[in-house]
Formats: sequence, C-alpha cells, structure tokens
Amino acid sequence: ALNGFVLVVTSEGLIFYCSHTIQDYLGFHQTDVMHQSVFQLIHPEDQQEFRRNLHWALSPPCAPEGEPCSQGKRSLGSSAVTYKPDQLPPENSAFLERSFVCRFRCLLDNSSGFLAFNLHGRLKFLYGQNKRSKDGSPLPPQLALFAISTPLQPPSILEIRTKNTIFRTKHKLDFTPLACDAKGKIVLGYTEAELRMCGTGYQFIHAADMLYCAENHVRMMKTGESGLTVFRLLTKDNRWKWVQANARLVYKNGKPEYIIATQRPLVDEEGGEHLRKRSMHLPFTFATGEGLLYQTTHTLPGFPDSFQSKEKKSKSKKTCHSNAGHSQKDNIDPNSLLGAITRQDEAMY
Repeated sequence: ALNGFVLVVTSEGLIFYCSHTIQDYLGFHQTDVMHQSVFQLIHPEDQQEFRRNLHWALSPPCAPEGEPCSQGKRSLGSSAVTYKPDQLPPENSAFLERSFVCRFRCLLDNSSGFLAFNLHGRLKFLYGQNKRSKDGSPLPPQLALFAISTPLQPPSILEIRTKNTIFRTKHKLDFTPLACDAKGKIVLGYTEAELRMCGTGYQFIHAADMLYCAENHVRMMKTGESGLTVFRLLTKDNRWKWVQANARLVYKNGKPEYIIATQRPLVDEEGGEHLRKRSMHLPFTFATGEGLLYQTTHTLPGFPDSFQSKEKKSKSKKTCHSNAGHSQKDNIDPNSLLGAITRQDEAMY
C-alpha cells in the first residue's frame, strides 16, 4: 500500500531488509539487493550524504577521497562497534530521526539510470544480530536506518497506467532466462520452468528480430544498457507479441552478474511502425526471416560476399540436418543465433 519501499540499512551500509515493492520502483528484485552494500545502489555523489545519515551523530569516520563504494562499509565498521547503547541518545529521541534525498540506481529509468528518492525514517537498534568483536566478546545491538523511500517526483497518471502492463525478466549474461515476474507469466503464458528449459532466450525471439536484438545485447555488454529495443516474443499459444524492452547489466563486486530486462507490451500497429523505422541492414529478405527459415535460394543483394558464403554454409547445414536427422544438428552451436532458429518450429511463422 506504500507509495515507495521500506529499507533497513545497518551502520556498516549493508541492506538488512527491503520490501519487495523495491522492484516496482528500481527494477531490482528484493532478494538481489538484501545483504548487499547499499552503496552499490547509490549515486556516487550521494554516497557521503548517505554515510552521514547512517551515523548517530551525522559525522562518520572520514573516508579517503575517491574511495570506491565497495569499500564504503569498511569506513563505517568502526562506528558500528565504537558505541554502546548507554553512550547513545535514547531511541525515541528526535535526534535520531532522518529525512534526506538520495539518488538510487534504477533499472527502469531510461534517461540517467538514477531516480531521486526521499528517505524518511529514524535510526533504531537492530536486535538479534549476535555479532562479536575481534576478541570474541558479544557486541551490543547497533543502530540501523529504518526508512521509507518514496520517489521525489510522483509518477504521472500515464506512467501509473503503463506500469500496470510492464513486466520484468531476469537472464544470465548470454540471455538465458532465469526468472519472470507474475505479469510476464500472464502476458507470455509460460511458467518459469518452461522459460528455463528452452536454452538461450533467443528461441523466444522472432527470426527477423534476432540480429537486431543481438546487436543491442552486445551494446549492453559493452556499455551496461541495451537501449530501447522493440521486437517480437513468442507466447505459449504460438503467437507473436510485440514488446518494447530495455535491458541492463546488474553488477556484483564490480563484475556483471546477470541481466534485468524491463518489457512493455505493444499493440501490433506500434510494433509494425517500429519495424518500418528500423534500419534495414538485417540479412533477411524483407526483414521477415524466411531466408534462413525456409532455405530459399534467393540471393541477398547488397551484402558482402563473406556473408553470402556464411549464408550458404548455414543453409547447407540445415539441409544436411533435414536429410541426416539429428547427426548434423550437433554441429551447430545451440547457443548461436542459427542454433536458436533451428530449434524453432516453422509453424510459428
């Protein structure tokens, strides 16, 4: 019912708890951020302000200039063990109330990648942690920030309306599906188990859109974001559904760990309009995919010879496959685009 999400952050800067509604505002799943450093989610320019608000006296130990966010919790460790409850203000003191603005990394934002939130709450003792100091003696409960995070700028009516149809999927780095939210299961019709058993996610993409999606996939691996991508996904009832998607890399300890794709269903007219505007440099006749799917012998004018030979090679592989059963299929990398196409049923087209 909140117009935001609940956040509990320890004095070391670890996210002890966040409500599942964080996914509606930032795009991250609840389990992906809990017990991770909060500084990985916060804009570098706002990290020091967040550190200040975690400290009971608003004066945390000074961190060296330019310290990376992954070391943020090290600079806070001393404040977590220095003070005993009797040395701190009473828990109901107004001195421990907090209200400040901070920019969070947002997978749903297509402009800057960050969204400003107002955090309103207070520092309270976090009990039951059973932490021990270096000499093995038990540590008393420490203060943690309990706050409600709400967007600084409330969403417009249009955003609220479109948000009701947006769904999110989680993928490995090669785009193999890992998870899909409830709305995605309604739009596409699959269960998570059905999505996972089909190899790379490219089996669900229309042949004419595969290279276009792969190009944006490569861009995302280089820059961290795919940019808006409009393509067709296969639903469980063998229909093609146009979606507008934006995929982003999610990093852990400085390395890319998985991909989150945010997708909005489009009507066929919108999808067709995007297809007409798309630059037609795809190696398909009329950008519909029949060239590879149906082994047509039409040459593709305007493409370099190297591609034509590749095309012939792939066609000959498919011909061999159809003649020799499964023996030749093993020679095609199942994770390649050609492998994805050969796994698709031509009846879908």
